Amino acid sequence: MKFLDLARVTIRSGSGGAGCVSFRREKYIEYGGPDGGDGGRGGDVWVEAVDGLNTLIDFRYQQHFFARNGQPGMGRQRSGKDGQDIVLRVPVGTEVLDEDEVSVIADLTEVGERVLLAKGGNGGFGNLHFKSSTNQAPRHANPGQSGIEREIWLRLKLIADAGLLGLPNAGKSTFLAATSNARPKIADYPFTTLHPNLGVVGVDETEFVMADIPGLIEGAHVGRGIGDRFLGHVERCSVLLHLVDGTSEDVAADWRTIVTELEAYGGALAEKPRITALNKIDALSEEERAERRAALEAVAGPVMQMSGVSREGLTEVLRAVRAKIDADRLSAREGREEAEPWRP
Repeated sequence: MKFLDLARVTIRSGSGGAGCVSFRREKYIEYGGPDGGDGGRGGDVWVEAVDGLNTLIDFRYQQHFFARNGQPGMGRQRSGKDGQDIVLRVPVGTEVLDEDEVSVIADLTEVGERVLLAKGGNGGFGNLHFKSSTNQAPRHANPGQSGIEREIWLRLKLIADAGLLGLPNAGKSTFLAATSNARPKIADYPFTTLHPNLGVVGVDETEFVMADIPGLIEGAHVGRGIGDRFLGHVERCSVLLHLVDGTSEDVAADWRTIVTELEAYGGALAEKPRITALNKIDALSEEERAERRAALEAVAGPVMQMSGVSREGLTEVLRAVRAKIDADRLSAREGREEAEPWRP
């Protein structure tokens, strides 16, 4: 299945049915009177987060979603049938944006969450509705209300506990393959990862979800390389694991490149808790390890050492990531308890 995290679709709710102008005419009945029914309501357009989906690829092949119109009213006091609703089923973590790609209409983060995007038009009143003591034979009815048509964007942000950051070939996919059952593409050339990968990582009998996104390069925020379009997938993470290639000639510059791109991306991504790890230490001597670690700590603060190939230091890094996740969940729980007053 191909991965697609951004799609533009056109939606339209159903129009309401028109009211009916009708009079009762039956044999042997002298006074019939109005009996025109009301029109049916137009169908609504909903979006719902469902389980079992992890891509928006379905919206590449169908971009138009139109709900049914309501049926017109009929004689003999018969109302028209309501139009059928239509539901856009999307993966958990999908954001619904307005046409400007900035205004957020809905953010679906839980299975079963459902949001109304376009309400169907009301049906028009038939002439029976206008009957009164002073107007016993009304000859007019209301038309149905028109539906709402709009263009929206669907943007998927994968839900993971931790996210992997780094330059191309920093060892992110190797790390994910070594710590989980995920099998991302691994090769000795840049940009082998072209779409985000998720893996369930286990440490000390606990599990958490980690996301691996394509590598960033200098100028990604202006579209260089793959750009920063995949950074949205780590916005929901509790902690970011920044891997720095230990075999690089200038590890401090590599670290600074990623941090600069995070700051240029904006939002709260640059302020998220980060763990910096010097990767590929299996290819370094003891002197080189100490030299690269000192250079990196001069700009990044505390640095951990690991190797995805030899698995050296992996457990310590995973424990540190897990501790950050637990701390973030605890602070979020305390914040919710403070916001909600106690009730008996």
